[in-house]
Amino acid sequence: MSASRAGRHLHGGRLTYAVLAVLTAVSLFPLVWTAIAASRDNTRLAETPPPLWFGSNLFSNLEIAWTQANMGEALFNTAIVASVTAAGTVLLATLAGFALAKLRFRLRGAVLALTLGTMMVPPQLGVVPMYMAVAELEWTDRLQAVILPSLVSAFGVFFMRQYLSQALPGELIEAARMDGASSVRIIWHIVFPVARPAMAVLGMLTFVQAWNDFFWPIIALTQNGSPTVQVALTGLGRGHIPDQSVIMAGALLGTLPLLLVFVLFGKQIVGGIMQGAIKG
Repeated sequence: MSASRAGRHLHGGRLTYAVLAVLTAVSLFPLVWTAIAASRDNTRLAETPPPLWFGSNLFSNLEIAWTQANMGEALFNTAIVASVTAAGTVLLATLAGFALAKLRFRLRGAVLALTLGTMMVPPQLGVVPMYMAVAELEWTDRLQAVILPSLVSAFGVFFMRQYLSQALPGELIEAARMDGASSVRIIWHIVFPVARPAMAVLGMLTFVQAWNDFFWPIIALTQNGSPTVQVALTGLGRGHIPDQSVIMAGALLGTLPLLLVFVLFGKQIVGGIMQGAIKG
């Protein structure tokens, strides 16, 4: 490839932009439809064809959903759960991934195989013993009942192990040890900077998963205690005929913080992914 061609920007054709436009519209349609449904009333949503544009009830439905579901407390609780879970998973997975990738110890292969084996077990099988443990510790309806079981992720350990196996040269660690660096200093000044792109990706994935998690929180928490957003949404629109517009308004309130996170940190997340791709 010549130098002149290497310096040029790549541009897609009309077909590329058309395909991207269609995919963008398809991806945005669920969010737009949620906002449209939240701005209507139950009667209009039941009609055929359904509404395709916004109505005048959006703010009133948002207010009803905010009050009925106590969304202020639910959003605060969910932010704590998702943030602590993401931070803990990233930290522990990075440490475990580094150990499995670069440290030599007995049964390292068996530990890795056991970690991968846990990914094949359906999470539903562990609900009963986990709930018994939570009840024994008197953590029922407390946020730690949701946070602690999610602090270690087998996928996160395997993900960080695979990344560090390729991105972290063993010679760099040996050179640091020859200079007298301790294990803590090596992890802080070498492992964490090298693993930063993968840590950003893992943190984003874990945060979104923890925010949207419903199965375990609905078991460990209640609407009258310390609910997360997904648990609080189950109390919306109750009645002989569920109010779908209010339910959609609550779903919109629960989605907006995630969109805000992507707007604020999207550039850093994408930059971390690209940096990791270049290093890999």
